[in-house]
Amino acid sequence: MKISLSLVRSCLSLVSCIFFVACAVNPDETTGIDQENNQLTIYAAASLAEVFMRFKDVFEARHPEIEVVISFAGSQQIAQQLSQGAPGDLFASANLRQMENAINSGRVVESSVQEFVHNKLVLILPEDNPGNIKALGDLSKPNLKIILADESVPVGAYSQELLAQASQKGDYESEFKSKVLANVVSYEENVRAVLTKILLGEADAGLVYASDAAGESAGDLLVIDIPDEINITAKYYIAPIDGNHNKLIALDFISLVRSAEGQEILNDYGFVGLVR
Repeated sequence: MKISLSLVRSCLSLVSCIFFVACAVNPDETTGIDQENNQLTIYAAASLAEVFMRFKDVFEARHPEIEVVISFAGSQQIAQQLSQGAPGDLFASANLRQMENAINSGRVVESSVQEFVHNKLVLILPEDNPGNIKALGDLSKPNLKIILADESVPVGAYSQELLAQASQKGDYESEFKSKVLANVVSYEENVRAVLTKILLGEADAGLVYASDAAGESAGDLLVIDIPDEINITAKYYIAPIDGNHNKLIALDFISLVRSAEGQEILNDYGFVGLVR
C-alpha cells in the first residue's frame, strides 16, 4: 500500500502541533498547583485554630496531593508579618481592620476579600468562680482580676467596644467601662492566651469569642452569655495572598469555607454562619 508524501507531512505537522500545545500549557493554570511547592500555606486568626484544623483534614482528603500548613496568631501579628514579606497563600482575619492593613501593604487585593463567618463575645470564668461573678455587670466590682486581649488584637478591640456600649445602656453605670478596665491585670496578645490564663485560674474573668468557649480546649470553664443588645458581631474575612504559589487551590479552600458545608462546620465550632 502506498502512502502519499503529502499525507505523511500532514500527520507530522499535526503531531508537532499537539506536542507544542501540550508543552505550552502551564500546569499552574490547569491545576492551580505549583508543581515545585504542593503546600498550601494559610495564616489564620488564633480564634480559628480548632475549626481550621478541621478544614485542613477535609481539604487534604479531597486534595491528597496538597499539604495544608496553617500558622495561627493574632490577626494584627499576621498582618505585620505579611507586610514584612512573609510568603503564603491565604489570610483569614478576625476583623476587617487587619485585612485592610494587608491590602495597604500590597499583600492582598481588595476585590478578593470575602466575609465568611461571624462570632460573638462571651464572659468566661474559672470553674470555681472565685470572683462570684453572675453577669457582665459584676465586672465593675472592685478588687476583681480581669484579663482581656490587647486592643491591637481584634478580640481586644471588640472587648473595648462592648464595654463602651454597655456604659451607654440604662442597665449599666456610665463609669462601667472605666471601672472594669481598672480591674484588668493583663492584656494578652491573642484570644487563646486569655482563654489559657482563665483556665489556669490566673484571673477571675476574661472576654473571649463564643467559639473559643465552645472549643475542646475550653475545658471546664464557666461561660456567661452577653445580652445581644450590647454584644458585638465580630466579622471574619478571608482572601488569597497576592502572588501566592497555588492561586486556584487557595480559591478552592475559600469556596469550601464559604460553602453550606463549611458554614455547618463553623456552626459546629461555635461560630455564627452566614445566612444564605
